[in-house]
Order: sequence, then structure tokens, then C-alpha cells
Amino acid sequence: MTYAIIKVAGKQYRVREGERLLVDRLREDEGATFTPTVLLVGGNGDAELEPGGVVTAKVLGDTKGPKIRIGKYKKRTGYRRHTGFRASLTQIEIESIGGDKPSRTAAKPKEAAPKDEAPAEAAERVKGMPTGYEDMTIAQIKDASSSWNRPMLSAALEYEQEHAKRKGAIAALEAALAGKEGDS
Repeated sequence: MTYAIIKVAGKQYRVREGERLLVDRLREDEGATFTPTVLLVGGNGDAELEPGGVVTAKVLGDTKGPKIRIGKYKKRTGYRRHTGFRASLTQIEIESIGGDKPSRTAAKPKEAAPKDEAPAEAAERVKGMPTGYEDMTIAQIKDASSSWNRPMLSAALEYEQEHAKRKGAIAALEAALAGKEGDS
């Protein structure tokens, strides 16, 4: 029977399939399935441990831990204080151990989707505009516009008026264009 060492809510647990355990309160709904971080996967008492792997766990419900009574006392002064504490816990059951890591492979296509949209934005890009202009802040545009030539400034101004419409950037580009006209 295989076991795994997982990390849930900042604590590490050694678990087997079908095992139930109490962990610190999770923000998962009752009946939800999640994949905790897997540190190691081991076999039948073998010394060989493999990093990685996938463990799926199911949330069975929320519960409270045992009450802990806390008392403070100082002799001959009449000072006595009593309070208590009950930990908020979640009971989980380990459904399966093993398999590939689907969570990381599933995250890659989601990241690839915005990259596919980037070429469409590049088609809308005005020709002659400075490289990386779309990602610049207004302060960066003000600093860099003094070193740009006239066609770059006019292309950036055209882009700004059609797409971004940032007032500070438009003002900085118009001022830089007026400065280039004054130099000629």
C-alpha cells in the first residue's frame, strides 16, 4: 500500500488512501475535491521515495476541536482569569494517491490563451511606434519621449488617441512634438 507526504494549510501529513484526518480549517465547501501539495510518494515500507505525484482529497465537513481551558493565577493578589479555545478544523478523506500531475498541465493552456490574443493586438499596432510602448506608464513615456524622433512621436500619439486615450501621455507626446518643431 502506498503512502504520500502532503502539505495542507502549512502542515505536513503522512497519508494513505481512504484515510480520514483533521486539518486546519480550509476554505473549501463540503463535498469539494481538491489536490493538496505532494512532497513525497512512497511504497510498501521501501526506502525509495519519489517526489511529486498527485493526491486527491475530499472535504467531509467542518468541525471544532476539543476545548482547551486556559487559567491564569497569581498567588496572594486575588488575580484569576479563565478563558478557553476550540480550534476550527476540517475533516478530509484521501481518495487516491498516484497518477500524473493534471493541475499543472491544466494551468498551462489557460496561460497560453492570452498569448494567442497578443498577435491580434499586434495587428492593430501603429507602424513606427516605439517598441514596448503599450506597456509603458505615463511617467516612462514622458522620460523616453525626448529621445524619440518625430515619426515615432506621431505614431505613438496616433495610437494613444485611438486606443489608450491617456490624457497625461497625450499631453507629453504633444509637448515633445512641439519641442521637435521648435528645434527644426
